[in-house]
Amino acid sequence: MHPEQVRAKRLPVLLGIAGIVALVGFFSYSYYEQTYNDAGTKGAHPGTKAPANVHDGQAYSGVWYPQQDASPPDMQQAGSGGYTAQPSSASVKLATEGASGAFEAASMDQGAASADSAPGTIGFAVGGAQDIDNFRKNVENGFLPLYTDITYEGLFYDYYFDTANTQSCDKLFCPSYSSAVSRDPFSERDEYYLSVGLNSGMTESDFERKKLNLVLVLDVSGSMGSPFDQYHYDQYGSSSSSKTASREGFEDDYTKSKMQVANESIVGLLDHLTGDDRLGVVLFDSSAHMAKPLESMAETDRDSLKRHIMEIYADGGTNMASGISLGTTLFDRVPESDRPEYENRMIFLTDAMPNTGEIRRGGLFDMIARNAERDIYTTLIGVGVDFNTELVEHITKVKGANYYSVHSSSEFRERMGDEFEFMVTPLVFDLTLNMESDGYKIKNVYGSPESAQATGQIMRVNTLFPSKVTDGETRGGIVLIELEKLSEDATIGLSTSYENRAGQKDGDAVVVDFGDETNHYQNTGIHKGVLLTRYADLMKAWAYDQRSSLARDVMPIPAYLDEDGISVPEHVGNPLGVWERQSVPLDVSGQYGDAISEFNGYFQEELVKIGDFELLQEVTLMQKLESFA
Repeated sequence: MHPEQVRAKRLPVLLGIAGIVALVGFFSYSYYEQTYNDAGTKGAHPGTKAPANVHDGQAYSGVWYPQQDASPPDMQQAGSGGYTAQPSSASVKLATEGASGAFEAASMDQGAASADSAPGTIGFAVGGAQDIDNFRKNVENGFLPLYTDITYEGLFYDYYFDTANTQSCDKLFCPSYSSAVSRDPFSERDEYYLSVGLNSGMTESDFERKKLNLVLVLDVSGSMGSPFDQYHYDQYGSSSSSKTASREGFEDDYTKSKMQVANESIVGLLDHLTGDDRLGVVLFDSSAHMAKPLESMAETDRDSLKRHIMEIYADGGTNMASGISLGTTLFDRVPESDRPEYENRMIFLTDAMPNTGEIRRGGLFDMIARNAERDIYTTLIGVGVDFNTELVEHITKVKGANYYSVHSSSEFRERMGDEFEFMVTPLVFDLTLNMESDGYKIKNVYGSPESAQATGQIMRVNTLFPSKVTDGETRGGIVLIELEKLSEDATIGLSTSYENRAGQKDGDAVVVDFGDETNHYQNTGIHKGVLLTRYADLMKAWAYDQRSSLARDVMPIPAYLDEDGISVPEHVGNPLGVWERQSVPLDVSGQYGDAISEFNGYFQEELVKIGDFELLQEVTLMQKLESFA
């Protein structure tokens, strides 16, 4: 870059800049909208359920089976607090057409799901991915996603879960447990699951984030200047006709560059910073440059700051490591005495396609991990449809880290209004669950970035962030454990340990009995978790096999489905290549199309039983994939 260009780019921000960018899961699916119109529930809050039904003093939210008379029948109990999922031939459309009458008939029962939950409580969600919007946006725009675009924890955070929180809690973290025996729709084998509900005794009125030492590290490289819904490294961009539908309500964003949307999102974030917060800014392209030292927002001219932010433009290479290094040095001036009062966080805004400097996953991971040891935590905001989740998913498996993707500045501003305080405030660290049982051992963990660290007896989660509770359900509020059955001994001992942000240790221990009745789900939370896990397994396997088959010029065949059920092949875990991501046209092989179509039918039946019609967004996504087969 010419020196004059460098000075022109940086001069406007020498007075200051602030921010962060994130994303709200947005979709505009015609089937979803029509179904909500049919059900009379359009515009309902995420997590809206079918009518609550109370049996034996316990609330079972949204568990009912649509009949011709559209009234919710009694549930068949299967153990303490459980229900047995019954086969249903009802279509989603029949279910939602009947839902309107059921809502009206059960109006007196509304809110029963939260009967045992204290008003104004909060729950927890894990760190790592906080959405799967890059997966959704790639499919909507006619691109083949990476398998890392969809994660279990990101998918869970799109939904609210019944966590089986029926006991009083007077501690920071109070786990609860639910069990399920579920038959895989392909292999027809019984699978055994245990969910960990992430509950807290903290109320919203008790919660208050610390003051912030916030360093924004902003990618201003050339790839940030590309259109929001195109791949920078495609020679001619994309002319996919599927973009038109996905732009509804966001036409202005799709005419802008990633840099413009990032700038607008940052400006919106400034309103969430108080005079007690400190802000510093680093810009990076081929090298890193300090645009604003870490200083008090009380001494910052916010209006001037916003004007300068909007003047930033994109140019040059991408040296992500230089941004991390320089950003870290800004914390060197923070007094040690500030630690009890201040939270330290670096927020990266980038499309995550480094091409110069340290570009190894391990090297970038180590830099962020070393910061976490100093209580400097990381949020990474991915911008654009070509945001490289393969890199980011790996480097945010660090204590205190999380990441989002952003595809609309307006939706981001709305999301930050709800989530900013939670996003920058990790409360539980180094959570470990130990399981003692002669009858079961841990086989897989879903919904935690640290799932690979699990053993037969131990599950680990680096970080829990506060999460919203609505109608007794917690956003992203479970971790799902698949168990391997060893014997008929149903007794399982569970003990947890964790640290709060002051380093104080706590934990608890319980003994549970695991039921063994086929297709028994103790509540809708674990039922939804199992369903979404199978969906994510299938989508990840399809995305990987479809992309890897292009290099081998072979037809991807999901041969493992009937033999082993829905699972991600072991080879899904190898890196796919360079970070400079190029697009691949959306495609679905014939046999994967058949598998997705079969699974979609199963998914719709389970959706009706669970009663959460937010799940229709996955139905519509699968319908689109079927059309490409």
